[in-house]
Amino acid sequence: MPLFKSIKITDSGKAIILQRSDGSNVRYHSTWLRDNALDPKTRDVNNGQRLITLSDIPINTYIESATLDDSGKNIFLTFLPETKKVSFSASWLEAHAYDTKRSNTKGWIASDLKTWGKDMSKSIPNVDYKSARSDKTLLLQWLKSLYRYGFAKMTGGKIESGALIQIANLFGYVRETNYGKWFEVRSEVNAINLAYTNLGLQAHTDNPYRDPVPTIQILYCLENSASGGDSTVVDGFNVAIRLKDENPDYFNLLSKYCARFEYSGDKGAHLQSRRPMIELSPDGELIAIRFNNRSAAPITDIPYDDMANYYKAYRAFSDIINDHTLAVNFKLNPGECFIVDNTRVLHARTAYSGAGTRWLQGCYVDKDGLLSTISTMLEKK
Repeated sequence: MPLFKSIKITDSGKAIILQRSDGSNVRYHSTWLRDNALDPKTRDVNNGQRLITLSDIPINTYIESATLDDSGKNIFLTFLPETKKVSFSASWLEAHAYDTKRSNTKGWIASDLKTWGKDMSKSIPNVDYKSARSDKTLLLQWLKSLYRYGFAKMTGGKIESGALIQIANLFGYVRETNYGKWFEVRSEVNAINLAYTNLGLQAHTDNPYRDPVPTIQILYCLENSASGGDSTVVDGFNVAIRLKDENPDYFNLLSKYCARFEYSGDKGAHLQSRRPMIELSPDGELIAIRFNNRSAAPITDIPYDDMANYYKAYRAFSDIINDHTLAVNFKLNPGECFIVDNTRVLHARTAYSGAGTRWLQGCYVDKDGLLSTISTMLEKK
């Protein structure tokens, strides 16, 4: 069945209307169509990058003719005053349609993401390292789950220092920080970070004092024979949605005003950032959570009249994060790791002590590597 069954020029050539097979209509502006032309004079055939600037397109560009082939799968346009002939596939136009209903609700989440709570304990995305390395279909499935849920585990890795880099290499590139290419998570004397102690840690996102924050975190277990030291993960998007449902005013305060974060525990490093705890895009999409009580600096960007309520919102947010019904708990064994989207999923640990040792290593990977790997693997299928 053809995707489109008719095409019509409207607004004196400034737009077209395509009618779908189900009777619904979708519109496209002439300037948008000309700017996104796919011909070799507009786009490089090797890398797809645009060869022209917007200034190269006449400001008065309009569509002189528009036709649909008999299959309903291809659209042919002629632009004046350039006399430029361009074709689009119906599937490409449909995939890039912008004449759609949009949510006006603050805090909406992309449709390909799924929030979760304690119920995730029974279905944690998990894969064996050797199997994922040898089976690209299995690896792709796992990577898609990591993106969808913001959290996944991997087992069967090598029990040797630096083995976590092999995990990172499956989908991206390590982001080096002042902590190094990777860092040791075990008890240290005069620790430069509370993570390097045996204290319990509240669920948090890492490094909110960086701009931009590291987007993917890997925590890899080498030893875990100590009493305690269990890991916890919490879906920050789920927390934010619950806060919005329970108290929209609190949600608005935490997304409207910036918190401040700071770190200066390492010689030669003084890191500061100013970002909201709940970050929304201009159109209201929930895109990031920043929460780390250990790294919170004095909050100074909120008017006096709103500060008391801001702290009430902050407390309510923290209380929901601490709700055990939203948490997934587990204990890593040597050769196992978990990976989180650090802009979304918070992680925590219980205190540990007594006989035995707890030794994890951690590193950061940029999420664009994850998304790029998923896209290129899908293109090859």
